Amino acid sequence: METLVFATNNEHKLNEVRSLLKDKYIIKGLSDIGCKEDIPETSDSLEGNAKLKAKFVSDNYGMSCFSDDTGLEVKSLNMEPGVYSARYAGPHRNNDDNMAKLLKELSIRNNRLAQFRTAVCLIINGEEHNFEGKVEGVILTKRTGEDGFGYDSIFKPDEAEISFAQMTSEEKNKISHRGRAIQKLVTFLENND
Repeated sequence: METLVFATNNEHKLNEVRSLLKDKYIIKGLSDIGCKEDIPETSDSLEGNAKLKAKFVSDNYGMSCFSDDTGLEVKSLNMEPGVYSARYAGPHRNNDDNMAKLLKELSIRNNRLAQFRTAVCLIINGEEHNFEGKVEGVILTKRTGEDGFGYDSIFKPDEAEISFAQMTSEEKNKISHRGRAIQKLVTFLENND
């Protein structure tokens, strides 16, 4: 079985992808290949950051790799925080501070429409392939739900009556931005075996 590196240390993401590709590929995370570097995400786009991470692993470890970057894009805030979603309230990357800042910004606006968007870059056999997944919804006025991470407790997708943080991981994966992007990756890999 061929090995693919997923340029992440997030065990939740790794397990999700492993379950989707279990019969075809061995999926390794950054720690599995001994990559301890903090790979810089210096691009001003999700696609650019995904490419930087995948290219770093491909160039430095000589392995086929894919990476993702995700952003929350709020229509009334000119699609911010976008690529800066994890650092919206500052470089300390605190989810509670990020949500508090976003809710404050939206407290004076009527339009709460938003979307989560994930960009995935795959570098395999020296070739680059890109995939995108997105889910549209609204930003709630207060946090609801205990599960999830990031902005999950204030984002309600159009396809559900509850926030991402109120869903089981299986329910979220069926409609989430990351789930949709990874499914496109899976389909590509299956069709190009």
